[in-house]
Amino acid sequence: QVQLVESGGSLVLPGGSLRLSCTSARSILTIRSMGWYRQAPGKQREMFATMASGGNINYADYVKGRFTISRDNAKNQVYLQMDSLKPEDTAVYYCKAVVASVNYWGQGTQVTVSS
Repeated sequence: QVQLVESGGSLVLPGGSLRLSCTSARSILTIRSMGWYRQAPGKQREMFATMASGGNINYADYVKGRFTISRDNAKNQVYLQMDSLKPEDTAVYYCKAVVASVNYWGQGTQVTVSS
């Protein structure tokens, strides 16, 4: 079992920045990969940033150069730094962990980009 809790979502102006956190109740050193997904109203959940335990990182094209995934092993946290936010980034953001081919999800945190 992996329990994940996201935090940091908020209302932000276009062009602004936010940092999301995902806290794992389990050591993230034992987690094969972790990632950030998002789901906008009326749309499917989509993956846009993943980090494997070995450090390999992948981003969807639409967030490259704007979003950065990182982690703090000592705190069992994975972060998402989001810069140059756009209204189309508005969504519920979820953290996902993969352990033994099983997906575990947090409850999500709302990010709203609006003036």
